[in-house]
Amino acid sequence: MDSIIKWGFIGCGEATEKKSGPAFAAVKGSEVIAVMGRDKEKTRNYAKRHNIPLYYTDAQALIDDPEVNAVYIAAPPSSHATYAIMAMKAGKPVYVEKPLAANYEDCARINRISRETQVPCFVAYYRRYLPYFQKVRELLPQIGNVLNVQIRFSVPPRDLDYNRDNLPWRVIPDIAGGGYFYDLAPHQIDLLQEMFGCILYAEGYAANRGGLYKAEDTVSACFKFETGIPGSGSWCFVSDESSKEDHIEIFGSKGTIKFSVFTFEPIELRNESGTTTFNIPNPPYVQLPLIRSIVEHLQKKGTCTCDSISATPTNWVLDKILGKIV
Repeated sequence: MDSIIKWGFIGCGEATEKKSGPAFAAVKGSEVIAVMGRDKEKTRNYAKRHNIPLYYTDAQALIDDPEVNAVYIAAPPSSHATYAIMAMKAGKPVYVEKPLAANYEDCARINRISRETQVPCFVAYYRRYLPYFQKVRELLPQIGNVLNVQIRFSVPPRDLDYNRDNLPWRVIPDIAGGGYFYDLAPHQIDLLQEMFGCILYAEGYAANRGGLYKAEDTVSACFKFETGIPGSGSWCFVSDESSKEDHIEIFGSKGTIKFSVFTFEPIELRNESGTTTFNIPNPPYVQLPLIRSIVEHLQKKGTCTCDSISATPTNWVLDKILGKIV
């Protein structure tokens, strides 16, 4: 591959504005040269604001552009498999937003085409690479043998959730794979599988308690890692403001670690030495460390393991919890 990775974006929504988009240009040997969106005017404006020279309204046209040699897919999950397969068949490496797809079966399709074409597909589980979560892993030996893991997440509805005539795509299962659970829980589950191995058993109960949309808005689940560690999770996306919570707690034989996944509250370590907190800042763009790793991989300067193979188990767990697979 060329020493300069020239990205084409499929999708130019919210995630690309701050989390990912600027990071591509901040990495040495990486630049964004094209963007695609279905709304021509919106896409043109996005390209102008971010100094991107080319814009398209057709994904195939962007993929076929000979100047584009890698593709970033920031469209809703239901389109991930289609766009990823199109790009890989054109010989162009892919970086896909999480979750990898809207269901486990589509993940398997992506992996098969990646294997057949020998073209890599990377996935935006960027929290694996953030110093905050690396610190959590670093602290694990200080709590002894890990005994149990608990996820607790609760937020009130967003303003858009009350607009029945124009609901956000994240609560439309045919587009998102599920409700907000399918959008946010992947980060939590992926992190825990990175720490403790694949989840081999998972069972859940999903309900719609708020009645704002058809997708699940409340989920409880139990699971077990390949290392034998049991865990549980509780998610609610229609709670009261006073009930907001974003915590994962890891219980060990010699202590406990408590941390957040989205709010980045100070990490709390409790053991025989007392309670210690750690404030770990994020980089200016949260996807920067992962994108740097991907670029170095494509330039043959390193290896990025955040690929579609490693991301697929998270979709399996999501689908098991929601009863999408038996």
